[in-house]
Amino acid sequence: MNRQQLIDEIRRKKSFLCVGLDPDTAKMPAHLNGDLFNFNKEIIDATAPYAVAYKPNLAFYEALGTKGYAMFEQTVKYIQENYPEIFIIADAKRGDIGNTSRMYAHSFFEEMNIDAVTVAPYMGEDSVTPFLGFDGKWVILLGLTSNKGSHDFQLTTDAQGTPLFETVMRRSSQWGNKGNMMYVVGATQGKMFADVRRILPEHFLLVPGVGAQGGSLAEVAKYGMTDECGLLVNSSRGIIHASNGSDFAAVAAAKAEELQQEMEKLLAEKGII
Repeated sequence: MNRQQLIDEIRRKKSFLCVGLDPDTAKMPAHLNGDLFNFNKEIIDATAPYAVAYKPNLAFYEALGTKGYAMFEQTVKYIQENYPEIFIIADAKRGDIGNTSRMYAHSFFEEMNIDAVTVAPYMGEDSVTPFLGFDGKWVILLGLTSNKGSHDFQLTTDAQGTPLFETVMRRSSQWGNKGNMMYVVGATQGKMFADVRRILPEHFLLVPGVGAQGGSLAEVAKYGMTDECGLLVNSSRGIIHASNGSDFAAVAAAKAEELQQEMEKLLAEKGII
C-alpha cells in the first residue's frame, strides 16, 4: 500500500486507528480454547469498519511455536482476502546484518505480502536499507518508545545536549523517505511529539500506548498530526481484551468505534475530512 492509498483510507473511514492483534490466551474467552485465529477473525470482523490498520505482534504467535506462527499466517491471509484496503503491520522488531535483514524482508514482503514491518535501528544503515527496496512496502523504525526503559538510551544526550532518539531520526530519515518509512513514537511521550515533528515534519508515525498504557489521543493529535494526518494510533489490549466473555467481539467493536469517533472529530478540526 502506498502513502496516498493510506491517506485516502484514513479520509474514507474518518479514522487513523490501528488495532493491535496481540491475543493473550490467558485473557481470551474460555470457549475458544486458545485458538488465536478464530479469536482474531471475530475481532477483525467486528472492528474493520473503524480500523485502517492491523498490527499483529509476532511474540504472541511465536510463543505457541509452529501452530502459533501458522495462526499468524492465517490471520494475515484473512485480512488480505476480506479487507484488502486495510494496512497490515508485522510488529516483529527485526534488524540485523545486511544479508539477514534481506531474508527477513523477503519473508514479510514477498512471501507474506505484508505492508510494513517494525525494525530496530541500533545496528545502523546496512541493517535497515534491505527492507527499503520493495515497492509499496514500509519500514517502521523504532524511534521514541513509550516503555519505562526508553530513558536508558533514547533520551540520553550527547555533548551538545541532543537526545539519542533525535540523532537516530535525523540520520535514518536519509535512508528512506516519507513514502517508505514510518517511526514508532509512544503516545505517552506527549509534548515530545513537537520535537519529533521538527525533525520529521511529514513522515507517518505509528503511535502505541493509547488506551491501556494511558496515552492521550488528543495530546498526540495536538502535537503530532499533520495536514495529511500522519498518524496511525494503535490500541491493543484496550480493544481486543476489553471483555473475556462471549461478547468480546461486540465489546471490541464498541471500543474501536469510540476511538474512531474521537479521531473523526480530530480529523475534522484539522480540516483533513
